Amino acid sequence: VQLQASGGGLVQAGGSLRLSCAASVRNFNINTMSWYRQAPGKQRELVAAITSGGSTNYADSVKGRFTISRDSAKNTVALQMNSLKPEDAAIYYCYVAGTTPRGLEFVRRDYWGQGTQVTVSS
Repeated sequence: VQLQASGGGLVQAGGSLRLSCAASVRNFNINTMSWYRQAPGKQRELVAAITSGGSTNYADSVKGRFTISRDSAKNTVALQMNSLKPEDAAIYYCYVAGTTPRGLEFVRRDYWGQGTQVTVSS
């Protein structure tokens, strides 16, 4: 599984950015697609997640400003980020979790993308 994230960049506070992540998969059933972020000196944190059924989960700090969406047919996930704040600046990582068949069983696997930088100027 390979994840290719894009869309990061520099934006002024109050502005918007849209991140995208495309997963190249083979023999892998994606369940959850997520975005995490990590700011300098801080731990990586979950920003938003979406399941194969469309259920979403957001960090409290981004609720009402960020929207996660996915196209399961294309194995892509997007994060629309509005009303950006300086504290949203971080490296954003795409993350997918799912299962791959192994014999008669399904084994859980998860993968990280390479990260894309988001910078918000005040």
